[in-house]
Amino acid sequence: MLYSSLSVLPVLAGIASAINITASASGGNASSPLAYGLMFEDINHSGDGGIYAEMIQNRAFQGNREYASTLEPWTAIGSSVLTLQNTSIPLSSALPTSVNVRASSNGTYANSTGTIGLSNPGWWGFSVQPQKYTGSFWVLGAYTGNFTASLVGAASGTVFASVDIPSNSTSEEWTEFPFTLEPTTAAPDVNNNFTIEFESGHSLNFNLISLFPPTHNDRPNGLRPELVQAMIDLNPSFFRIPGGNNIEGDPYGYRWAWNETIGPLKDRPGRPGNWGYQNTDGLGLIEYMNWCTDLNVEPVLGVWAGLYLNNYETPVLVVPEAELQPYVDDVMNELEFLMGDTSTTYGALRASLGYPEPWKINFVEVGNEDNLGGGEPSYIAYRWPMFFNAIHAKYPDILVISSAQDLLSVGPPHTSGTDFHQYLRPDDFAVQFELFDNANRSYPILLGEYAVIQPNANGVPVDWTAAKLDYGTWVGAVGEAIYLLGMERNGDIVLGASYAPGFQNINSFQWTPDLITFSADPAETVLSCSWHQLKLLSTNRFNATVPLSVSNSGNGTSPFGPAFYVIGVNDPGEYVFKAAIYNTTAPVPFSIDFEGVDAGAVGTLTVLNAPEGNAMNVYGGEDVVVKTVKNVTAGAGGKFEFELKEYDVAVFTT
Repeated sequence: MLYSSLSVLPVLAGIASAINITASASGGNASSPLAYGLMFEDINHSGDGGIYAEMIQNRAFQGNREYASTLEPWTAIGSSVLTLQNTSIPLSSALPTSVNVRASSNGTYANSTGTIGLSNPGWWGFSVQPQKYTGSFWVLGAYTGNFTASLVGAASGTVFASVDIPSNSTSEEWTEFPFTLEPTTAAPDVNNNFTIEFESGHSLNFNLISLFPPTHNDRPNGLRPELVQAMIDLNPSFFRIPGGNNIEGDPYGYRWAWNETIGPLKDRPGRPGNWGYQNTDGLGLIEYMNWCTDLNVEPVLGVWAGLYLNNYETPVLVVPEAELQPYVDDVMNELEFLMGDTSTTYGALRASLGYPEPWKINFVEVGNEDNLGGGEPSYIAYRWPMFFNAIHAKYPDILVISSAQDLLSVGPPHTSGTDFHQYLRPDDFAVQFELFDNANRSYPILLGEYAVIQPNANGVPVDWTAAKLDYGTWVGAVGEAIYLLGMERNGDIVLGASYAPGFQNINSFQWTPDLITFSADPAETVLSCSWHQLKLLSTNRFNATVPLSVSNSGNGTSPFGPAFYVIGVNDPGEYVFKAAIYNTTAPVPFSIDFEGVDAGAVGTLTVLNAPEGNAMNVYGGEDVVVKTVKNVTAGAGGKFEFELKEYDVAVFTT
C-alpha cells in the first residue's frame, strides 16, 4: 500500500538562535522492546545464492510445473555427457531428478579411458580461502574407484584444493559421499569452479551435490558469516520471517509450505519462488528459528493466508471459504511443531529432528499484503477471522497481526495488530514524522516493510511504472530516519520497523534499492546508506520517551522542521537525543537542558552525513557515509549546546 502526501516540505532558512529544549526525566511513552528489526524473503537471490551458504547452484536439479528441471549451470568435463534422468530408484520422492554422467553418447563409454565428470561455477563464483569446506554428494551406479572433488580456477586451471574419495557405490541404492576441501592459499578472485571427476568407463547418476564454507556459529546447513554479522551489527530485536510476497506462491499453488522445508535436505522438494527462480528450501523453518536464536531476536512468524499472487496479475487467487480449513489446521500444526512439547504429534516430530526444546512464538502475521489484487474482501470476510480465531483460541498470548495494509487492524482491539508497508520518496517519509501521534491506541502497528525507492519529484507520489533507485541515497536515509524517529515517539503502539528488502545479489536481482548488496566475494559486501543510519539509531535505544518543552524551533507552526528529534531516557540521567535535519539552508543550533544533569557533565555527539544528499554506497565504490564523534560539555545550567547541519542524522547521549 502506498501512503503518500502531496505536501512539499518548505526549505527553511537557518535558525539565528538555538532551538531551546527542556527534557523532563519521566512522563513519556514506553518504548517498544522490538523497535528496530529485520525482515527476510528470498528475493534478489538473498537466500539461495545469498545468505544461505550453500555454494553449489542447482545442487539437486529441482523442478516443477513452473520451472522445469535443468542442467544449468553445470557443464561437462572433457568428453563427458550430462543427461537429466528420473531413475527408477530416485534419491527421494522429493528429489526424483538426477544427472547422469558418462563418457559419450554412442554406447562406447564402457571402453573409454581417462576421467570424466561435471563442473559447477557456483552462484556466480566461488570464494576460495584457506579454510575448511564441507561437502557431500549422492551417487547411484556401481563404481569402486575414486572420485576426485576439487576447487579449480576457471581460467587458470589452478587446483586450489582437491581430495580423493573412495567409492563403494552400487546400482541398487543411492550412496552418500561426504568430503572436505582445505585450500592452503586463497584464489585471486571468485572465478572458480567446483568439479567432481571419476574414472571413465562408468555411467553414474549424481544428486544433491553440496559444498559449504564455514558458516555462522558453525551451524550445519548454515549461513554466510559476514552477512549474518552485517545483521548483528544493526542490533535488531525482531525478525519477520518468511516475510514478503515469496510466502504466497503463484497460480500453480506453490505456496511456502513449512512442512516441506524441514528434515533432511533430500526430503525437501523446493518450490518456484515468487521472484522468478527456484527456491531449494534448504533455508527452511528450522533454519529460520536457528537464525533468530543466533541474532537473539524475536521471531515474527509469517503464515500463508489462502492467497496466491497469480503472477502479480489481478485478480489474485484465493481459497474459497469452504476449502480453507485445512490450511488453518496447517498453521496450527506449524505452531505445535515450534512450541508443542514432545508429547504432541508435531512437537515429537521437532524432537525427532534434533530439537527437543521448543521455541517461543509471540507474534504471528497472517499473510502478506493480503489487500493486493482484490484480496481484501475475502481477507476481511473469512480468511482473517478463520486464522485469527484458531490461533487466538489456543494461543491467547500471541499477538496476531493482520496484513491488509491499514493503520487499523481488521481484528478485535487489544488482541490483534496490523502490518503497514510503505515504499516512498524522501519527502513523503519526512512529512510522516507525526503520523503515529494520533493513531488509534487499541492496535499495535508493525512497520514490516519500508524504504525510499525513488528521488523527490516536487510532491509527485511514487510512480510504480518508473525506475527505482539502484542504491539508496543519503537523503533517502535521512527521510527514513525522520519516519523512524516518529516511530520512536510512539513506541507504545508502534511495535517496530524493518527495512525491505534486506539483501541483493549483485549478479541477479529483481528489486532495488536494498539494505545490503553482496556477491560471491565476502570482501565486496556493500552496506547501504540506510544500513549506516539504522545502525546508529538501533544501537542507541532508550526505555521511554520524555516530555519536551521547546521554544524557538524555527518553524512557526510546529516544534519540528527542519529539525526532527526525539528524546528518551534509560536509567536516571542517561538520556538519548536523536535528530535528523532536513530541508534547511544553514546549520541548526541546539541548547538542551536535561532534567537532573548538571553543568560540567559530558555527553557524546555522534553524527552521520555524506558529501551530498544523492550520494550512494554503490557496488565496487567507496563508503560515502561519514561519521564524526565528539564530546560536548554541559555549560551553565546544565545546558548542552551544539549545532547540526543539513542531512545530519545524529545521536547525543549523556
